[in-house]
Amino acid sequence: MGLELYMDLLSAACRAVYIFARKNSIPFDFQFVDLLQGQHHSREYIEINPLRKLPSLRDGKFVLSESMAILFYLCRKYSAPSHWYPPDLHTRARVDEFMSWQHTAIQQPMSKLLWIKLLIPMITGEEVSVEKTNKVLEEVKKNLELFEKFLQDQMFITGDYISLADLVALVEMMQPMGGNHDIFLGNSKLTEWRTRVEMHIGSGLFWEAHDRLVKLPEWDVSTLDPMVKERICKFLETYK
Repeated sequence: MGLELYMDLLSAACRAVYIFARKNSIPFDFQFVDLLQGQHHSREYIEINPLRKLPSLRDGKFVLSESMAILFYLCRKYSAPSHWYPPDLHTRARVDEFMSWQHTAIQQPMSKLLWIKLLIPMITGEEVSVEKTNKVLEEVKKNLELFEKFLQDQMFITGDYISLADLVALVEMMQPMGGNHDIFLGNSKLTEWRTRVEMHIGSGLFWEAHDRLVKLPEWDVSTLDPMVKERICKFLETYK
């Protein structure tokens, strides 16, 4: 049995793994797990990943969850070019530092924006209050300013070469695009960095990975399983 990656490209974490594997010509079988239909809670998927999260990797009998662990595993097993996860002690530590920071500082607020701008109104039929929305927007603005301290005046986060840190950062920052919210507008420094990362990945691959996200507003919410919708609505109360 070859390498299997269980993913839904609505997830930024899944997009990072997908782009990295494709960019580095790593052969894998794409096992689609539909987040919108709650398939990550299915009995079949729980047998693979009891944490009920995406992505997951299965390599023969070996199963791995958590996108960062998967990216590191792929780097090592397939001897990816060293710029992705540099061998230099200090440069690698910078990647590790960013990966540890971004989960709460980038991933969470970007995900919140998608829920607030699109998914909550779409699924529940109710808009999120202006006060709540502005609070999240302010959090995003503050953390993007902190992100620029990681980037400084460099081409990429660790210097002249792209690393896993850049890949993870950009796919997370793209998440609000699903709700037609562009966090790069009006910020030339971030826009130039985004362009460099996208060009290194390849625009074709980059937008292929984001196709499901940008088409999310076209999703027919009536196809959502009623039990899944009820579970999501309860969860969404924390955002309202």
